[in-house]
Amino acid sequence: MPILHHVIELPSTPSVPVQGRSERFPVRRIYCVGRNYAEHAIEMGHTGREAPFFFMKPADAVLAVDAGTTGEMPYPGLTKSLHHEVELVVALGKGGRDIPAAAALDHVWGYAVGLDMTRRDLQNDMKKAGRPWEIGKSFEASAPIGPLTPAAQVPGIHTAPIVLDVNGTVRQVSHINRMIWSVAEIIEHLSAAWTLAPGDLIYTGTPEGVAAVVPGDLLEARVEGLEPLRVHITG
Repeated sequence: MPILHHVIELPSTPSVPVQGRSERFPVRRIYCVGRNYAEHAIEMGHTGREAPFFFMKPADAVLAVDAGTTGEMPYPGLTKSLHHEVELVVALGKGGRDIPAAAALDHVWGYAVGLDMTRRDLQNDMKKAGRPWEIGKSFEASAPIGPLTPAAQVPGIHTAPIVLDVNGTVRQVSHINRMIWSVAEIIEHLSAAWTLAPGDLIYTGTPEGVAAVVPGDLLEARVEGLEPLRVHITG
């Protein structure tokens, strides 16, 4: 096979730390689930158990934060309403198409705590105009994530509490089993639309309590059993 040469330098592969290990998890794609907690759906003006829907972020939206450290997220341009959304993140170690829910958890490598940071004013403008959301969701450092923990080490993850503090005050609190669509069901639906692969991350949706942050704020996101994620919003 001939050696490939490129006209520009190959971009680096984004990756996420793994708790207690020197190896890292390379990121291929980032899938996100919209309105996956009933209470959040209500606060966003919707009701009921609607069919799951998805959007994507580029892999280089990852802001990977090592254990025991605080990530630095620059306040993004164009927005005056940057919102936090705490989420359980699923990392896939196996891929495939049309994966049944009964087999879906066999494809999970591990879990982490993440934040789906959102330029809410821009997202709302796009919704009103019937246009895509990318400008509100898919920007640099919009996907902070803490270290991954292998799935076998967190057997209770599917009922764990999920919490976000801002400057030491609780903003969001719920439990993973209050998701409308479970991790297994999410993988089933996703794999009907896309061919999933090792390296894919799935942000599984946020509970109620989303709100704006400003430069200087310190966010701490937690899911019981996983390494906490701390992010400082910089100017």
